[in-house]
Amino acid sequence: MIVVGTGERERLVVAVLTYRRPDRVAALVPLLVEQVADLARRGGPGVTASVLVVDNDPAGTGARAVDDVRPAAGQDWPVTTVVEPEPGIAAARNRALRAGADHDLLVFVDDDEVPGQGWLRALWTTYRETGAHAVTGPVTSSYEVEPDPWVRAGGFYDRTHRAGLATGTVVRTAATNNLLLDLRAVRRAGLAFDPALGLSGGEDTHFTSALTAAGGRIVWCAEAVVSDVVPADRLTRDYLLARTAGLANSSARVALLLAPDRLARARVRARTLAAGLARGVLGAGQVALAAVRSDVGGDARGRRTLARSRGELLAVTGRVLLPYARQG
Repeated sequence: MIVVGTGERERLVVAVLTYRRPDRVAALVPLLVEQVADLARRGGPGVTASVLVVDNDPAGTGARAVDDVRPAAGQDWPVTTVVEPEPGIAAARNRALRAGADHDLLVFVDDDEVPGQGWLRALWTTYRETGAHAVTGPVTSSYEVEPDPWVRAGGFYDRTHRAGLATGTVVRTAATNNLLLDLRAVRRAGLAFDPALGLSGGEDTHFTSALTAAGGRIVWCAEAVVSDVVPADRLTRDYLLARTAGLANSSARVALLLAPDRLARARVRARTLAAGLARGVLGAGQVALAAVRSDVGGDARGRRTLARSRGELLAVTGRVLLPYARQG
């Protein structure tokens, strides 16, 4: 453990979830240890910080890879690894919550991300200064290979909906790829990630929406930046369109799950149906016009719109897309 300052100390753990990406998680964990050390040097009021790796591969490939990069005896290595054999992102996140039962704060980050300079310290500082129950920050994208013009024009990895938000701004939901949680608030509200969303995604939106509904306050920290490193196999057209459909499908399903009664669910279903049909018409028109104009960008945007339409319409009919389903 690394202790920041003196006086009253809060216990913080950085949890990274991984599944069959041993090289990536082994490269990330030393960076997280550096973030913990930076918090120790410059974090202000006292906190005890450590790193937790939750390996969702029953074979424990990620946990072994992290153990292999452990430094020589005598050097500080505030890292614990656990294996969660139950498939699905929700099961892995719930394992992190259980493993953090004796901690006050938990920070989620993904195994395909790289934290920016001072990332953890920025989350911690914003938490301390605002008294929020959760803090989230920007995620940018970088690429292992240069995306082709169609991918760039489609904006598949653009994250602009919170661009320009000031630190301290209250938000209602957050993704869990860059999120600090006050576990005391989570425990008081009796929250956990919904296993029904474990293979489809959307569990983070559902969880943070429930936190807000329980009176929790989530704030933005513009300085807490992580970069999502996108591999080449996630830059193909088929993958990106399937991802877009899956995100739209899970978003619509979460809205239905959060509806408090049958009438509210009927309204959500009607709105989603209308939006899906409208997107279908719009996307088809965009693709047709792009074909006439030989417009690569228009084709990408149109097909992205069609993929969103597909995901929404499938959700209305009760169909679930499972991007986290295991192959073999």
